Amino acid sequence: MLNDESGRRAGIARLISDLRTAKVELLSAQCAADRLRHQYSVADIVSFGEPQALRGAIASAAALSRFFAAIDERMKKGERQA
Repeated sequence: MLNDESGRRAGIARLISDLRTAKVELLSAQCAADRLRHQYSVADIVSFGEPQALRGAIASAAALSRFFAAIDERMKKGERQA
């Protein structure tokens, strides 16, 4: 973020907007995964799903999990210090 106050405020506003957008997009992805989970068994997904698509989805989910776990840990650390 920029050093001047107006640039900092604009950066924070953009961050908040980006977080809200990400929240909606992640909810959409979660709904898509839930539809798969309710309609198909894990065995069917593994047997008939395209391996490359599954690997990509798994990699994306793992990266998201690591990212948000790091944020969660930092938030918890801040709460313990407060």
